Amino acid sequence: MKRVLVPVDFSNQSENALITAANFAKKFDFELVILHMLEISNAVVTNNVTTKETIFYLKLIEKKLNEFLDKDYLRDIKITPIIKHYKIFSELNELYEEEKITFVMMGSQGATGFKELFIGSNAQKVIRNSDVPVLVIKNRPMHTFENAIFACDFSEDSIDAYKKARKFAKRINCKMKMVYVNTPSKSFKSSAEMREIVREFFEKAGTSAHHIKDVQYISDYTIESGIINFAQNHNADIIAMATHGRKGLAHFFDGSITEDVANHSPLPVLSFKIES
Repeated sequence: MKRVLVPVDFSNQSENALITAANFAKKFDFELVILHMLEISNAVVTNNVTTKETIFYLKLIEKKLNEFLDKDYLRDIKITPIIKHYKIFSELNELYEEEKITFVMMGSQGATGFKELFIGSNAQKVIRNSDVPVLVIKNRPMHTFENAIFACDFSEDSIDAYKKARKFAKRINCKMKMVYVNTPSKSFKSSAEMREIVREFFEKAGTSAHHIKDVQYISDYTIESGIINFAQNHNADIIAMATHGRKGLAHFFDGSITEDVANHSPLPVLSFKIES
């Protein structure tokens, strides 16, 4: 993590993420790129008649952002503030390349009910579209992560995300357990089947067999509830997961467990994109 992007909207949730990013920037010596995304209609941006009004509005936002960043906890940290106008969240990947972003930290309050189904939180949209890892901070700033869980289906697709999660945990001196959630559905597995899946996973990952002891096998009615319940009952500080980043109809019908967990978990959630 050399350059970390922190989107801010001046809310308490975004400041929670900013404080967390500042804490880790001081410990591990990385830079912060602070992004505010404007919500200006295309008509305002392109209409020559309103150019003066647009510039005036941009100056106000720039002033507000500078005031927002005038905090003691940001002292002695290299910061690059950026204001952008985006129409779609997938355009963030272009910014990652321009600014050499390797990681995203953002705050989220979550979304529920019809808002979740048809709109979704901004964190969900960033997770879905981001090519770099995304850490979602919730109700309070974090100063350290001591215990992490990594939840996945132990498929071959998840190996790369698992390796990135273990590297991240090691980088910040965090212990990591892995979780296999068994549900009463058509994908139900016996104890022997689960252990065989895990054994093959580590064999294909080329990882030392002693990591098998870090795997916890649990049963719950849904994968989401199993992950969140296990994390809370075992004093986890952070939940790490892999995501396919499904979009369009594929996302509407299949959904994303990672997005659901990020939306509903009271704990921070870290997502790693599965390469397609």
